Amino acid sequence: MRIAIASGKGGTGKTTLSTNLAMYLSETRKVILADLDVEEPNSGLFIKAELLHAQDMYKNIPVWNRNNCILCGHCQEVCNFHAVLKLGKQVVIFPELCHGCHACSELCPAHALPLKKQKMGELKHYSLANLDFVESRLEIGQEQAVPLISQTLNYLKTRFGNNLPVICDSPPGTACPMIKTTQDADLVILVTEPTPFGLHDLILAIETMRELHRDFVVVINRFGIGNDEVIRYCEAEKIRIIARFPNDRHIAELYSRGELIYPRHPVFKQQLEAVASYILSQEGDLQ
Repeated sequence: MRIAIASGKGGTGKTTLSTNLAMYLSETRKVILADLDVEEPNSGLFIKAELLHAQDMYKNIPVWNRNNCILCGHCQEVCNFHAVLKLGKQVVIFPELCHGCHACSELCPAHALPLKKQKMGELKHYSLANLDFVESRLEIGQEQAVPLISQTLNYLKTRFGNNLPVICDSPPGTACPMIKTTQDADLVILVTEPTPFGLHDLILAIETMRELHRDFVVVINRFGIGNDEVIRYCEAEKIRIIARFPNDRHIAELYSRGELIYPRHPVFKQQLEAVASYILSQEGDLQ
């Protein structure tokens, strides 16, 4: 079972929910927490664990071999990301646009696009009692998060199989990194806040989940600010709200110090238990 914690915008509380939920569940069972917000991973600020494994992550970038090339243009046709372009009698590679799918290289009839390894980031695997925590961090200057997210998911599958629940702290927004993280999730928890901006971006996230045909529910963070438009929208769309975390200065203080919230805030813990109970109630159906 894979659970993705996502949202339509940044700053709604995905990492707060992901870290606290993972630690809470780990009190009674083995759990994996994966920080897939590779451009700015910060779950590790709240998880004090022992480093088990670290490795550099690479993607393969095509390099044009002028001597072999027959200038057929097939590489340009098969690249969905416009990273390969045939201009007259030369082929131009744009590494920043390459997603590392290898299509241009493998389908080149003249073998004129051999692959060259390029470091795109680093993966680290930590352990703390029943919790395995994996995070990946994109190398400065790298512009494509999706290949690193994909390889991190492959690492999880290779290392753990499908036997343990995985909580994924997703990238914000509704672009390719968020879609890659959520597209195969068994359940997506969309975190929002009761403000006009929160509702606007929640609607975008919900539309994305419907396009991906994912099961999803909503959690409201900072409940008590703004208005009730998020609640009225979810009621009209028959979308289940499984928890409402309060807007509380004590929560903000704990978060700012890099501390887990549920051990020291009873109301937050009560709402976190509601999220955990919903997940456990759905576990058999989602496997």
